[in-house]
Amino acid sequence: MINHLAPRSVRVAKVADVDGITECLTTAFFHDPLPAFPDVSLRAMQASTMWRQYATSALRYPWTLVTEGVEAVAVWIPPGGSELGPEEQAGMRDLLLRTMKSEDVKAIFKIYEQLEAALPEEPYFYLTLLGVHDRHRGHGIVMHLLRESLERIDTLGAPAYLESSNPVNIARYVSAGFTPRDEIEIATGHVVTTMWRPGR
Repeated sequence: MINHLAPRSVRVAKVADVDGITECLTTAFFHDPLPAFPDVSLRAMQASTMWRQYATSALRYPWTLVTEGVEAVAVWIPPGGSELGPEEQAGMRDLLLRTMKSEDVKAIFKIYEQLEAALPEEPYFYLTLLGVHDRHRGHGIVMHLLRESLERIDTLGAPAYLESSNPVNIARYVSAGFTPRDEIEIATGHVVTTMWRPGR
């Protein structure tokens, strides 16, 4: 009998995983409280365009970690790195405008500006995305992936930073050693909690 609660092996993502990562993130964040994609009928298509760009760009670093079948993904940006390269950053607005209204794109960029303004000044590993495919929720896979990620970061003695748009997840991050750092209120009234984990 297969034990669906057994830990999955964790590995560094490859280019061949981009489709799986995109699908994983699209389902993982489909019901996220942060209203980045307000039209539910278009949300999967719009969000997948953005997630694919971020996932592809993050592969510049060996810090996108996935479970073996890409049931879950953790996208880490190492100290001194960036979520997107210069050309990708410059083209992101036009990319989103292909499928989204200009006011919705403006709202997304406003959120990005708020998050960027709150980033710590000291070097850290930045957990930009952590999600589990909707088909695999409830099995502890994503927390296993987070713990495995942090073990690798701990070998470097580096701190870690993240933003939680879902208050349900804050206690889970606290259990992994993070502490709330700040709260960012976006235009809709939703609150994003930033969290910090010291180096070990």
